[in-house]
Amino acid sequence: MPSLTFRGRTWTRDRAMVMAIVNRTPDSFYDNGATFAEQAARDAVTAAVREGADVIDIGGVPASPGSEVTEQDEIDRVVPTVEWVRKQFPDVVISVDTFRAAPADAVCAAGADLVNDNWAAADPGILDVAARWGAGYISAHTDNVTPRTEPHRPFYDDVVASVLEQTTALAEKAVAAGVPREGIMIDPAIDFSKNTLHSLAVLREVDRMVATGWPVLLAMSNKTVVGESLDAPLGERVTGTLAATALAVDRGVAMVRAHQVAATRQTCEMVAIVRGERNPARAVRLLA
Repeated sequence: MPSLTFRGRTWTRDRAMVMAIVNRTPDSFYDNGATFAEQAARDAVTAAVREGADVIDIGGVPASPGSEVTEQDEIDRVVPTVEWVRKQFPDVVISVDTFRAAPADAVCAAGADLVNDNWAAADPGILDVAARWGAGYISAHTDNVTPRTEPHRPFYDDVVASVLEQTTALAEKAVAAGVPREGIMIDPAIDFSKNTLHSLAVLREVDRMVATGWPVLLAMSNKTVVGESLDAPLGERVTGTLAATALAVDRGVAMVRAHQVAATRQTCEMVAIVRGERNPARAVRLLA
């Protein structure tokens, strides 16, 4: 598997990397503010690292519509956590889920390695920030929707073609802005500007994204596509999430964003072991 480099540090891998979600928000869709308090966020980071997370993704603004979060609010929520993580876990990759240039600049100054922009450079200055710091950048597909809004009845002639065209074009735009190519990933943004049928179509053909040569981030942990596919309430979507994760990782996805870190890492490792890309932790049965 090709390596990834963020801010001059290279991670070589024999399986898909695991990005742990830590929300510094009171209204995130999954945990409903469980890690909004600073100490709770630190405890969650510590647990995620212990469970094998490669990347810690810290967010200060929910993706869904809701109360306004100013740029300063976002900075105040996220920067102290980033500073603490950088000091306590110097080897972990720190990603920050933000769509605005000023917060992106502040978190990079605090030690973040990767700008996870879910809204496709709606603030174009975010590319210049990533370039200036040599940070990685996530190029996501949102079909030009305004951040923190949900379109009514999104329509595509070919949703997969739209994802391929828009993510790769933004990735090349990031390179042109000076973002290091080896730190850029593309993200189909499951459920963003997509109904469940759209998201399933993208998942079925995620290998086409992999074939572009850009490393692919899959962020679908416990999302609506799983809930509607299985008629599963929010607390019962882990099995479906892991099943789709295994299929996507087998097709070459480079990183998976997850709420359940240990289960996701085991899923990624097992796929790599079955594929022969990683050795078993031990193999002694009928040999000893």
